Amino acid sequence: MAYCRWSSANWRCDVYCYASVSGFWVTHVANNRVVGEIPNAGAWDDYIAGRIDAEQFVACHRVQMDWLATAPREPIGLPHDGESFDDPGPAEMRARLVELRALGYCIPDHVFDDLAEEASQPPEEQ
Repeated sequence: MAYCRWSSANWRCDVYCYASVSGFWVTHVANNRVVGEIPNAGAWDDYIAGRIDAEQFVACHRVQMDWLATAPREPIGLPHDGESFDDPGPAEMRARLVELRALGYCIPDHVFDDLAEEASQPPEEQ
């Protein structure tokens, strides 16, 4: 299960975090960030809510993907750029992400809540 991906927060997320089949909670830190105003990714929410149809969603998504294909990127410039971490559980991953955010990495708020909830479950349910 992924807690966040590069595409989270409209492609502004600096980490990709997931529970691995190996039994570790894995965090990959990006090397760079997209520069510029990324076209709105809210089309998915509009599609799920029924405010737009599938054709409109695909059109919005294509605009964003086309823009991202040529978007400039720049190095993040923080201490853990490009690194990966394996943590033994969700509580440890959450603690690592708190440290990464304090350094300046962009991580969506919901990830901290999701990991806290998962850490409160018995280990066999994690």
